[in-house]
Amino acid sequence: QVQLVESGGGLVQPGGSLTLSCAASGNIFRPNRMAWYRQAPGKQRELVAQMTSGGATTYADSVKGRFAISRDNAKNMVFLQMNSLKPEDTAVYYCNLQNILASANYWGQGTQVTVSS
Repeated sequence: QVQLVESGGGLVQPGGSLTLSCAASGNIFRPNRMAWYRQAPGKQRELVAQMTSGGATTYADSVKGRFAISRDNAKNMVFLQMNSLKPEDTAVYYCNLQNILASANYWGQGTQVTVSS
């Protein structure tokens, strides 16, 4: 069993910055992949960024150069640094952990990010 708890969401103006945090607890095994997804009202959930336990990263084209994902494996945490935020980034952001060998996915409850003037 794994629990994921997100924090750091809020209201920010266009062009601003925000950092999201996710703390994982429970039975964390490697190899694994931690990721951030987001879902806007009426839209499908989409992958924003991901990082493997080995350090490999991928980003959605829409956030490349603006967002950065990082991990602190000693603390079982993952972060998403968001810069140059746009109104289109408004969504609920979810933390995800995938246990590769077990083919198991775990999700946080989400944190709201609103980019508006």
